[in-house]
Amino acid sequence: MSSGSTTVMGKVFLVGAGPGDPGLITVRGAECLAQADLVLYDGLVNPLLLRLTKGICERTARARRNDVAIVAQADINARLIIEAQAGRTVVRLKGGDPYIFGRGSEEAAALHDAGIPFEVIPGVTAATGAGEYAGFSFTHREISSSVAFVTGHEDPDREESRLNYRALAAFPGTLVFYMGLSRLREICEQLQVAGMPGTVPAAVVCQVSLPSQQVVEGTLKTLPALAAARSLKPPSLIVIGECVRQRAQLSWFENLPLFGVSIGVTRPEEQAEDVAHQIVRKGGEPVLMPMIEVSPVNQHHQTEIARVLRQLGRFHWLIFTSVNGVSEFFRHLHAAKLDTRSLGNAKIAAIGPSTADRLRDFGIEADVMPSEYRAESLATTLEKQVRGKTVLWVRASRGRDVLPRMLTDVGALFAQLVVYENHDVETLSPEVARRLKAGTLDWVGLSSPSIARRFGQLLKAAGIAPTDLKTRIATISPVTSAAARESGLTVSAEATAFTWDGILEAIQRGRS
Repeated sequence: MSSGSTTVMGKVFLVGAGPGDPGLITVRGAECLAQADLVLYDGLVNPLLLRLTKGICERTARARRNDVAIVAQADINARLIIEAQAGRTVVRLKGGDPYIFGRGSEEAAALHDAGIPFEVIPGVTAATGAGEYAGFSFTHREISSSVAFVTGHEDPDREESRLNYRALAAFPGTLVFYMGLSRLREICEQLQVAGMPGTVPAAVVCQVSLPSQQVVEGTLKTLPALAAARSLKPPSLIVIGECVRQRAQLSWFENLPLFGVSIGVTRPEEQAEDVAHQIVRKGGEPVLMPMIEVSPVNQHHQTEIARVLRQLGRFHWLIFTSVNGVSEFFRHLHAAKLDTRSLGNAKIAAIGPSTADRLRDFGIEADVMPSEYRAESLATTLEKQVRGKTVLWVRASRGRDVLPRMLTDVGALFAQLVVYENHDVETLSPEVARRLKAGTLDWVGLSSPSIARRFGQLLKAAGIAPTDLKTRIATISPVTSAAARESGLTVSAEATAFTWDGILEAIQRGRS
């Protein structure tokens, strides 16, 4: 930078991420993540939210968890200031709400004093999430007209507690204690000493809004012993009041069809988001573990793509067999300053609904989609329509030869266009390998024969014998099941509809 140049001041957004469910972030919070150059996030933030950020975004954890080094608040404040002064747009992503026991006000004050522009984006605080996801209405005209949020974990440097247990015991409403699991017995005993009856309903809610959510109900007197008998993990909240009795009527989260079920999603990362979203909405935990990586084609294929795109009008049929194929085809088409008019009168075939949906994103309605979403069925469906016709298959660098073999045999003039590379992932991530070894990953979904074979290979490379695997396997089709069994895997569920929706439905059936 020359001596006369100046740096435009950046800006910091303090964003509440909500209690855990990634769908609970606000629209404004998601917008901030999309434009961020840097995200500094708490360790309790759901990692799926980081998929909303730009690829250039640096993801730096700032957390207070056993597995992450503690970072002093002053150091966090300093980092926010330094990055904004360098002209970066920074998101400080905080669990729950920034100002409800989140120390967001300390960060905002530091930014103000340093002259850094900032915004604060509210989040669904953990207490609100606990009420809705556990089945407690903190206020109710017949039960409680007020609610108090109280810290259960005060400043460790403070010699005496500021909590007025006598006032809390007399509070005419619902009490919600944050961060109080380690002091549960003390809190319950102090409230009773201050005059609150031991028969008052009370509950602990842990891992709010996540598939691992746990709720323990009791009374002020019995709750500490009941909670001690369970393996409860923070973050947690303690709820005290008559609202706890409502849970039998208002609980809904635990009734979702995949509640508490962890499912490995083996799709390439570019295609995993929709599946992860479906799993979350059904109450499950998606674990992203792609078996295949997708990358742009090499120069040779780019030259071939440019040549074919100039001749699209000569094809009677275009066949798409993957979402990635559709996306990459139209990316190349638009890069060449062409649009759908270049397709002329060509008819379009899609292997399944996901591919057809992606075509619709570009204004194209598939003319043909087979009843069974696999290459054999697509070829059979097209046999009579492509005899003597020119056909272009838009494909990946690797794949089965079913379509060219079957359609060439019936007289189609068959051509292939590779629009993206697909490579095997080299290793399982350490976390996925750990969970597979420990049996803490409930299911893995396999959506193609190549993915099934690669999963079997990566298991062996990680020192896990397929026959010893405690994780259950769900496949997308009989062909995929056969490949899984050839790899030594036991198939516990098979989709009847050959889609990821079908895999999830098969898992639901497998649970019952």
